[in-house]
Amino acid sequence: MKERLQKILSRYGVASRRTAEKLIEAGVVTVNGKIASLGESADADSDIISVDGEVLVTAPEKKYIVLYKPRGYVTTMKDERGRRSVNELVESCGTRVYPVGRLDLNSEGLVIMTNDGDVAMNITHPSKEVEKVYRVTVRGTDIKKIDKLMLVDEIDGEDISPPKVTVLKTGTDRMSLEIIIHEGKNRQIRRMCDAVGLEVLRLKRNRVGEIGLGGLKPGEWREMGKDEVRYIKSLKKDKPYGGKSI
Repeated sequence: MKERLQKILSRYGVASRRTAEKLIEAGVVTVNGKIASLGESADADSDIISVDGEVLVTAPEKKYIVLYKPRGYVTTMKDERGRRSVNELVESCGTRVYPVGRLDLNSEGLVIMTNDGDVAMNITHPSKEVEKVYRVTVRGTDIKKIDKLMLVDEIDGEDISPPKVTVLKTGTDRMSLEIIIHEGKNRQIRRMCDAVGLEVLRLKRNRVGEIGLGGLKPGEWREMGKDEVRYIKSLKKDKPYGGKSI
């Protein structure tokens, strides 16, 4: 059965669909010896599909991994600037997996990694409004800025759902907050905090939907339990997205 090439590459664990599109555009994907074009379809059972000269043989077993990303690692499979990548931390899992969503270089915490492209799409699709829960330490103790933060509904002209914010602890010159968002835009929490004059000192993601770190330490990973896998597979893109709904 013919499928879009990016879907096949995702299913075989080569890359996420978005990254697979970039590989196709870069001209490194071939079908039966001919360079593929974006939008092309193929039959994984009968066509010979290659990436960088390496032929896809069989689809790998699906893997679902929870990683505690330390600070100093990027959530890309390969970094053009030579920085350490999360793929280095999960090499022992036995197959290629890729990160679902992003967590910037100076942030830490939970990153889901998988070779199941459909699951990755469901987790990140805005219509499902999957909660992302963060522990954030900010400089200062001005509660008025927290009130402003809870009203932020756009960043750089893009609509977002206003975050849920709870003050967990107040010190002499800083506060620890729990911030819950539903999108996963690039550096979203840092940009929201910057918009109201809050300097982020530390940012850790503790939970995505019903998936938590489960006692992991920085740099450690674990395979998801059956209930966790069942949960992420149950997510469906079945809600209309209004942009600012919570």
